[in-house]
Amino acid sequence: MKIKVAWIGKTKEAAIEALTEEYLKRISRYAEVAGLALKDEAAILSLAKRERQQTKERYKLVVLDSRGKQLSSEELAQFLEREQVNAIPLLFAIGGSDGFSEEARRQSAFILSLGKMTLPHELARVVLLEQLYRAFTILKNHPYHLGH
Repeated sequence: MKIKVAWIGKTKEAAIEALTEEYLKRISRYAEVAGLALKDEAAILSLAKRERQQTKERYKLVVLDSRGKQLSSEELAQFLEREQVNAIPLLFAIGGSDGFSEEARRQSAFILSLGKMTLPHELARVVLLEQLYRAFTILKNHPYHLGH
């Protein structure tokens, strides 16, 4: 499975950068994964469009937005498993501090919410990466995820 996680802006905090790299490394045991820092929403949408037009692998755009669907860790694992079976690469997009526009939400194939609480976008990235890692460990029956 191929996964790209794109976010807007440079990382300001060393701790966030370290956690991002750690979870990307962990996820790489289960999937081909890349993290991308992009300039703005237009760059994310351009990347999604370019992937659809130039490659055989049409990435499914998953936008993180508080108005999206909330999934448990187990449901996220099931989502990843379905996409893996269908051999559809995923592009997870994390917006800037203002979130995504209505146009970005329309262009997405799926809108995912990390919950009702507002998170700083850099922290949302770490939470998403940890949950992706957790989802893969659930699928592999790894003891990292013990339920609760």
